[in-house]
Amino acid sequence: MAQVNVTINGRVYRMACEDGQEAHLQGLAQRIDEIIHGLRGSFGEIGDQRLTVMAAVTVMDELSETQRRLKSLEAENRSLRETRAAVIERRDEVEVEIARRIDEAARRIGSVAEALGRRRADASEG
Repeated sequence: MAQVNVTINGRVYRMACEDGQEAHLQGLAQRIDEIIHGLRGSFGEIGDQRLTVMAAVTVMDELSETQRRLKSLEAENRSLRETRAAVIERRDEVEVEIARRIDEAARRIGSVAEALGRRRADASEG
C-alpha cells in the first residue's frame, strides 16, 4: 500500500492508498483544498471545523447533482435503446413487405410476359 502526503487547508496529512492511486488521491485532496479556500474567501475565518463541514456538504451536493444527472442520462439511454430496437423491428418489417411486393411484381411481370408470348405465337400462326 502506498503512502502519500496531501495538504488540505494548510495542514499536511499522510494518507494510505492503493499502489498507483497516489496522483488520484493528491488530486482529490487538492480539490477539497480549493473548495475550502473558496469558502474561506466567501465567508472569511469561520473556523476550520465549520469550513471542513461546509466543504463536505459542497462535495456531497456536487455528488448528488452528478448522481441525478447520471440517472437522467441512464433513463435517456434506455429510451434511446428502446427506440432503436423499435426502429430496427419496423425496418425489418418494411424490408419483408418490400420483398413481398417485389416478388408480387415479378410474378405479374412474368404473367404479362407469358401473355405477350402467347399473343405473338398466336399472331405468327395466324
